Amino acid sequence: MTDINLRAQAAPVRERRLGSITGYAGTAGDLVGCARRGTLKEKNRSFSQCLGCSTSNAACTVILIQDAAVVSHGPVGCAGCLHEFAFTYRVNGVHRNLKEPTPRRIFSSNMGEADTVYGGKKKLTEAVREAARRATPKVIFIITTCASGIIGEDVERVAEEAEEELGIPVAAIFCEGFRSRIWTSGFDAGYHGIARKLIKKPEKKQEDLINIINFWGADLFGQWFSRLGLRANYLTPYATVAQIASSSEAAATIQICATLGSYMGAALEQGFGVPEIKVSPPYGIPQTERWFRELGRVTHREEAVEDFLREEREIWTPEIEALREKLRGKTAYVTAGASHGHSLLAVLRELGMEVQGAAIFHHDPLYDNGAVSADTLQNVVSDYGDVSRYNVCNKQEFELVNILNRTRPNILLARHGGMTLWGAKFGIPSLLIGDEHFGMGYQGLVQYGKRILDTLENDEFVKNLEKHAINPYTAWWLEQDPYTFLGDGQ
Repeated sequence: MTDINLRAQAAPVRERRLGSITGYAGTAGDLVGCARRGTLKEKNRSFSQCLGCSTSNAACTVILIQDAAVVSHGPVGCAGCLHEFAFTYRVNGVHRNLKEPTPRRIFSSNMGEADTVYGGKKKLTEAVREAARRATPKVIFIITTCASGIIGEDVERVAEEAEEELGIPVAAIFCEGFRSRIWTSGFDAGYHGIARKLIKKPEKKQEDLINIINFWGADLFGQWFSRLGLRANYLTPYATVAQIASSSEAAATIQICATLGSYMGAALEQGFGVPEIKVSPPYGIPQTERWFRELGRVTHREEAVEDFLREEREIWTPEIEALREKLRGKTAYVTAGASHGHSLLAVLRELGMEVQGAAIFHHDPLYDNGAVSADTLQNVVSDYGDVSRYNVCNKQEFELVNILNRTRPNILLARHGGMTLWGAKFGIPSLLIGDEHFGMGYQGLVQYGKRILDTLENDEFVKNLEKHAINPYTAWWLEQDPYTFLGDGQ
């Protein structure tokens, strides 16, 4: 188990904290075996095309807090990419039943060339004051960028002085892009700031309250929990500062994706005594039943959970069987972040489809809670068997394009925008579902199965696109081994 130190200014990056990697090619079973034996090693690339930026991931955890303001300390362009979350808030907020949605409050210190020489402390201080004046938030988050990190700006001192002046929490989040090659270190940085500045010691325990660390999916847990006598406390999208502060009073914490919530779940347990549900989220039937039973054990609702599962089986099993008949033998390839990508593999296998491989953005040998039962990839391998052509790559699209050209699956499943483009260029029907709750539980298998069928049956567009699309990758690359630049490759 990782020791979470909330007195520290910043969270240690995943390379050091968990031993996470971004380079691997082999089978999923071999990767799990290396992780269990402690022999997992990073394979470096002699050529790298791109990296995800930790700054946007950190922003994901704080920008959608309803009564917060965010100041990006860097060039104004670094704040430009953060405004996608304002769009996300408007589009998905309705699915979370927001009664009084608030506007997003995003500011930039607008560092220029002179500030990288003489320092940008004055600009940052003014930006924080301006954010407080315009937005009257209950918390201000300062997000660092490469520019402020390179010059070693004392952002923590600015935050402390602003907090004393303004009388509200001001949290420095250290998430500059060069800090880590593991893009999800940004999530950890954001949650470190939240746990450090906002969560209060519990005044009482609310035995029916469950913390949910998620992105922005629909209110599925609210529907489930109402049948179990529980209440959902979503962290952090759409939450308020008061909700976050009282999260220490919850009976338990769950996470829909350990890639996102590993650090926060451990922080709540170690720092505030809230037990974490240490099993994989409910994707696929075996994992759904394990997850609900563990939730029932922790909340003392074992009988209610068994009744719930029996009802779910009766309602959804006939439709699941019918979908399996239609999808059996169809092939698929997955590209996504680690934990959710593993969950998609479980959904595909549960629906009877053949998984030809996966390109997963990084790999954690173990999560911060230290529980092997929470290892999503190990659970997929144990429940459904090995996955060949398993590639760990931090969004190296040149590898994905090469593999898709070779495997030509019936469908490509992706989690992140921009990745489905490459399937479409090869005439492969591609599916991206933004709501990460969509495939959960028995009902989720039916929902996802129907969407896969719809995507397979409506392939005319991608077939036409393949005839006219221009591929920037030449035959020289497409004819080579996709892992030419990985490990010992030159």
